[in-house]
Amino acid sequence: MVRLLVAGNLLVLSACAITPTSIVQPDRTTKPAVPTNVSYNSGGIYSPATFRPMLEDRRARLVGDSITINLVENTSATKSNGASATKDGSVASGISASLGSPVPRATFGATSATSYEDKAAANSSNVFSGSITVTVLDVLPNGYMVVAGEKQVGLDKGTEFVRFSGVVNPDSVAAGNVVPSTKVSDARIEYRTNSKIDAAQVASILTRFFLSLAPL
Repeated sequence: MVRLLVAGNLLVLSACAITPTSIVQPDRTTKPAVPTNVSYNSGGIYSPATFRPMLEDRRARLVGDSITINLVENTSATKSNGASATKDGSVASGISASLGSPVPRATFGATSATSYEDKAAANSSNVFSGSITVTVLDVLPNGYMVVAGEKQVGLDKGTEFVRFSGVVNPDSVAAGNVVPSTKVSDARIEYRTNSKIDAAQVASILTRFFLSLAPL
């Protein structure tokens, strides 16, 4: 019993130290730097390495650029179904009296009724709002950008993780490099924590387990 208590305490303490698993793809949010040849600097104002046309739009389009995603997810779903059935039946029979018999004619009858009804309903809603800045990891041949990013927020002794990944159409990028999440294809959004609430859930499971072994 002592070993079980020690194991339970270790499990509760380790619950806050585990980073929640991620559904965001790819796992990396920053792309490894590609080695480039060092260009010769002649000391002039013009530098080919950092050149951009003066009238060029400064919107994100290259690997390593940043894009701010406005999370404006609002989904809801409703499902209901029902079934009913009714069945009625009756039967009647009789026995005729024999000729000259004093026994009168006997009759028998029976009726039955069966009904069945079933109903079910389910409602689901999801609201997610906020913002996160992601990094362009790759540019597809058609110009679409593969982006991913993660934001961690420390709250007391816990940490909140906001992760995002998807494919952005360059035409959807507004001024300031801002894109609403509703215009991102293959979007994966998640919000997870490893705060004390998660540890409390683990402790609740352990409490029910120990009470099942030694009920009060």
